[in-house]
Amino acid sequence: MPVVTPPTIDPHPLLELGLLEARFPGPLRELPTPDWLRGLLDPAAEAPFAPDDGLRAAVRALLRHGGYKPAGRGRPASEYLGKAAAAGRLGSINAAVDACNAVSLHSGLPISLVDLDRAQAPLRVGLAPPGARYVFNAGGQEISFGGLTCLFDAEGPCANPVKDSQRTKTSGETTRALSLVWGTRALPGRTGAAVDWYRDLLERLGAQVVSSVVLAEG
Repeated sequence: MPVVTPPTIDPHPLLELGLLEARFPGPLRELPTPDWLRGLLDPAAEAPFAPDDGLRAAVRALLRHGGYKPAGRGRPASEYLGKAAAAGRLGSINAAVDACNAVSLHSGLPISLVDLDRAQAPLRVGLAPPGARYVFNAGGQEISFGGLTCLFDAEGPCANPVKDSQRTKTSGETTRALSLVWGTRALPGRTGAAVDWYRDLLERLGAQVVSSVVLAEG
């Protein structure tokens, strides 16, 4: 399986980044979400994670490092998933997104998912500059995220722990994707557990997967 050159990572005192590159057996429009994966979108589903009272605070501290304020509509994506799932509003999108959402929901860690044929090398992880913003949905809505740790491609920021850019999101045509598990050193072992489970889910879907966990310097 061809491996994309992993993103370079700017120094960060807290970031523990999980990376998974997946090649699917065909376009996502041809890969239905199986019942076992749909079942994992239920917050009561069995998953390999123990509750952690400090989880929410640790993830928010990770996002605050560069001055970003993770609250309200700008809260971590994992918190949004938890609220949506508890309210019965977390539905299936496509197999890749569903696997991503299942792992994020149960691990409590935000995860970004990028179509590798839409992102332009080189890739880098670092803090967004003041005033940074992009469109995050098909309706044209924008998010402002200055000071937040993000994935950048050659065109600019394209994913972060709150909302990913519409420009590089997966679609029915996606065959290759990069996932970034935005983990923190304040939760030892949790990033690795999330990556391992995520890889298992993707391989059950028939994807070829290369994965790793990287500690940012700093």
